[in-house]
Amino acid sequence: MTLISADWAAALYLAAAVCFILALKGLSSPRQARRGNLLGALGAAVAMVTVFLSTDLDNLAAILIAIAAGTLIAVPVSRRVKMTQMPQLVALFNGVGGGAAALVGLLELDHAAEVGSSLAIAFTILIGAVSFAGSCVTFAKLQELMTTRPIVFPGARWVMILVTALAVTSVVAVAVTASMPLAITLLVLGLIAGAMLVLPVGGADVPIVISLLNAFTGLAVASSGLVLGNILLLVAGTLVGASGTILTRAMAAAMGRSVAGILFGAFKGGSSAGSTAIATDRPVRSATAEDVAILLGYAQRLIVIPGYGLAVAQAQHTLAELTVALEARGVEVLYGIHPVAGRMPGHMNVLLAEANVPYESLLELDDANSRLKTADVALIVGANDVVNPAAKNSPGSPIFGMPILDVAGAKSVIFLKRSMRPGFAGIENELLFEPQTTLLFGDAKETLSKVLSAVKRT
Repeated sequence: MTLISADWAAALYLAAAVCFILALKGLSSPRQARRGNLLGALGAAVAMVTVFLSTDLDNLAAILIAIAAGTLIAVPVSRRVKMTQMPQLVALFNGVGGGAAALVGLLELDHAAEVGSSLAIAFTILIGAVSFAGSCVTFAKLQELMTTRPIVFPGARWVMILVTALAVTSVVAVAVTASMPLAITLLVLGLIAGAMLVLPVGGADVPIVISLLNAFTGLAVASSGLVLGNILLLVAGTLVGASGTILTRAMAAAMGRSVAGILFGAFKGGSSAGSTAIATDRPVRSATAEDVAILLGYAQRLIVIPGYGLAVAQAQHTLAELTVALEARGVEVLYGIHPVAGRMPGHMNVLLAEANVPYESLLELDDANSRLKTADVALIVGANDVVNPAAKNSPGSPIFGMPILDVAGAKSVIFLKRSMRPGFAGIENELLFEPQTTLLFGDAKETLSKVLSAVKRT
């Protein structure tokens, strides 16, 4: 016996869908992102409660146990995860969503009444499996459980073509026969295809694949909505699929590459992962924290370029404190944010917001480049590939064509680095050897603390 009528359930589902749409709108702006997240959570809560109130559930105890188990796992993990591990967490969440959609497809196959339903189920199984396996491989790469470099074995291209052809054939076969053995075969083929899709991707391309797999999961969820006859799942999945696709294309454009080139470039040597060799025989100019403090203290305009190293060192609060001290001395401080800085879209924005850096101080790529031409100092904290001149000057470089923050336009460049190791793309940065570049070696949080102390003393 249900507690509410079908009409009330439809109205509540509509309210949840509106919450999802408003959440997506809110997430388009850092200023409104927190409210967007809360609206999305509210929509999910309304949708879940509506299911319990409008459905005659036969396995209520098992469902509640599953929810409790998921909560006991997810809440501690989400609360303890470091900002540097957020992309891995997103990959895991995304994979779980795709895997759940694939399992829903398998369970619903026995209830398929016509070819159209079987086709939707087959599509759900395939895309969900691809998303699950691809997300697991992405997690392993980001967590450094395996190499982040492209993995390509002899004949990989032909194996991928064969697996794809078999998967498409299996989709048609499952749609026609509604056969469970064929559906399980399709699931296995989807898992293989998902892993093989991500293995050849490496370096700075990995975060883009997260966004693409997120779009895949959205498609799988939307298809499962068709299978279950649930309009809310269809709407939510379509929103995730569309937004993930748009974000993937935007990030690929920010890298100056095509999505196809990112996914399959390693087959012809086009990945963004290069050599990991360390240059040891070329001189660089290094300085002490006191030297850097003097240079910063007498600047009129400072533009900070944050990167993944800032997140690793958890130095965002120290950086914000330093910039406040410099602003008190009359220095104009701005932040240049590259679209793919860090390991996921918006990574740097989240870090800086956590340190209460005003959103008005954050500059997007084009605006930052125009300001860099008149900057006295560009302070690079943990970034590397997004300021590498090889993207503009070296046609043979794997990141050639990627738009970068043109810090060479500033009068002076201060580069905070742990060592001379290359960035995530694994290629040497010629900016380190330019005459206007000064290097300050060490952990970003420690070196920034020393610079802050020196600024306060001067």
